[in-house]
Amino acid sequence: MADLKERIAARTAKEFYDGCVANLGIGLPTMVANYLPDDVHVVLHSENGFIGLGAEAETGREQVDLINSGGVYVQHTPEAHFFDTAVSFGIVRGGHVDITVLGAMEVDEHGNLANWIIPGKMVAGMGGAMDLVTGAKKVIISMLHTQKGKPKILKECTLPYTALGVVSMIITEMGVMEITDEGVVLKELHPDYSLEDIKAATECELIVSPDLKPMAEE
Repeated sequence: MADLKERIAARTAKEFYDGCVANLGIGLPTMVANYLPDDVHVVLHSENGFIGLGAEAETGREQVDLINSGGVYVQHTPEAHFFDTAVSFGIVRGGHVDITVLGAMEVDEHGNLANWIIPGKMVAGMGGAMDLVTGAKKVIISMLHTQKGKPKILKECTLPYTALGVVSMIITEMGVMEITDEGVVLKELHPDYSLEDIKAATECELIVSPDLKPMAEE
C-alpha cells in the first residue's frame, strides 16, 4: 500500500512547474513534497499557516513547532513565511494558489468532488477543502483507485458534494485521467495494469486517449 501511495505522490509531483504555488491536502497528498524535482522551484502553501513547506522531517531532526496541515513534522524552505489562519485562507480565496492536491472519497465524470461525509462517521468534516477546490486554478485528486475494491471514480457522486465541476485531473496507482467536457479521459496507464483492469475498477466510462502512454514514474 505504501509503495502505491508513493507511486501516486511521485507522479503528482510531475504536474508542478517552476514558480507555481501549490497546496497539499491531508494524507497522501502531503507525500508529494518528498518528490519535487530539484530543478523546479515550487512554493508550497500549508493551510495551517505558512508558505515554504518542505519535505517531511527526518527522524531525530523534527522541529516540534513545525507541522503541516496533517500534523506531520516537516521542513521549511529558506523563504518560508508564517501567518495566521485568516491570511492563510485569504491566499486561497484570493486565487493565489495555482494547484491544489487533495484526496477524495468519490469523484464523478463531471468533475464533482465528495471528500467528506456526516461528521463523526468517517471524517470530522471537509476542513479547508471547499475553499481550496474553488480558489485554486487547478485541482488534482491523488488517491488510491478503489476503496476495499469499490470504485471511487463514479458516474455520479453518492456522498455529499464538496464542490461541483472543480476537478481537473485524477492520479491513482493505475493511471492518470483528465476531466473534460466529454468525460474522463485516460491519458496514462501504469504498466502493472491492463485497460480491462482499470475499466473494471472505474464505474463511469473511461475515454481512452489516442495518445495513451505508460504512466511516468521516473
